[in-house]
Amino acid sequence: MQIHIVEQGDSLFSLAQKYNSSAVEIAEANELPEPDRLVVGQSIVIPITGSFYEVEEGDSLFEIAEKFNMNVDELADINQVSMNEPLNVGLRLYIPPAPKQSIETNAYIEPMGNQVSDNLIESARSRSPFLTYLAPFSYEVNRDGTLNPPLLNGFPAIANENNAALMMVITNLEDGAFSDEVGAAILTSEEAQNTLLEEIVRIAGEIGYRDVHFDLEYLRPEDKERYNDFLRKAADRLRQEGLLISTALAPKTSADQEGKWYEAHDYGAHGEIVDFVVLMTYEWGYSGGPPMAVSPIGPVREVVEYALTEMPAEKIMLGQNLYGYDWTLPFTPGEDMAEAVSPNEAVRRAYQYNVDIQYDEESQAPTFTYIDEEGNEHEVWFEDARSIEQKFNLIDELGLRGISYWKLGLPFPQNWLILSDRYDIIKV
Repeated sequence: MQIHIVEQGDSLFSLAQKYNSSAVEIAEANELPEPDRLVVGQSIVIPITGSFYEVEEGDSLFEIAEKFNMNVDELADINQVSMNEPLNVGLRLYIPPAPKQSIETNAYIEPMGNQVSDNLIESARSRSPFLTYLAPFSYEVNRDGTLNPPLLNGFPAIANENNAALMMVITNLEDGAFSDEVGAAILTSEEAQNTLLEEIVRIAGEIGYRDVHFDLEYLRPEDKERYNDFLRKAADRLRQEGLLISTALAPKTSADQEGKWYEAHDYGAHGEIVDFVVLMTYEWGYSGGPPMAVSPIGPVREVVEYALTEMPAEKIMLGQNLYGYDWTLPFTPGEDMAEAVSPNEAVRRAYQYNVDIQYDEESQAPTFTYIDEEGNEHEVWFEDARSIEQKFNLIDELGLRGISYWKLGLPFPQNWLILSDRYDIIKV
């Protein structure tokens, strides 16, 4: 597929003409609610086979072929250009689609309140074809090892219909927050652990879970080895039942990284014990912190490169957000909270307030500012086709197992377009 960045004067009709597509196909692929409302700086995914590259100053055919992992003779032949003559700046070269690689994918889905919304049901139904795992969030463990289940209305059936494996997510959430006390109650009690594992095995058999995913966060530092020992015990028990085991890991860049989120997560031990891990490589920009990209490419790469020193690449799933945030300025951390927005909603606000979308090259993320009707200044950071492509490039470069999304429910159609264009999704 082709990623096009909207310029002044662009319309869906002109883009359709430029790329030999149709305005209707482009609008439907990007799920544009108002197709005539494009924003300068907005990324649009054009649903065509292959892509086009416009020659820039200093480009050579050899460099372009290398950039796209092509044979230079093949590139010259396809585009009917000579390898012995300089390329004209602005010349459009056709790049055929690369062979697809195979990866695993996961998406968490989090019902809120007393019922599952129609939006979440539809999101699960429309995205499960692109998923290896669908992960209802979450089974909250009690201090005695029993579990409080999430709402599951329709999720097991939807997963089954789309050959997506169910992931059973176990958390130490209590009253809406991760609890070190709940974690300690489980990790220091053999009886609670046995109860928990029997509960997991029973429920997994009843519902049809394929993977058991431990997302125990903000544990006490002194419980690190207890957590490792529990995972060894759990792995032995769960594998007897034919179940996979995985964990979620805080985004560390060193083994001795300080901070309550990090210290009890032992990358080396998890890499040895479990079948795979999900790196939570997002929330640098978060609702309670200052405005910045949610998953800037530099810090994300640093976490992955550290993880690769502790475990093989085929055990690593890259965490990826499907949302952004809108901060009202001035923002006071600890007092103010940013609003979570979908990429589609972010673009809608840029149009509403008549501002261009910028692209930050350092973080590889789109951003813009605007003034609302009450005179308040806002700063928005979100995801688009360009930013997600950078994460896919990182997965390919480092040979990672795949990608894990937090979370379904906020529309980001461009992600699924590019994902399906680049990869064959492994189904287990």
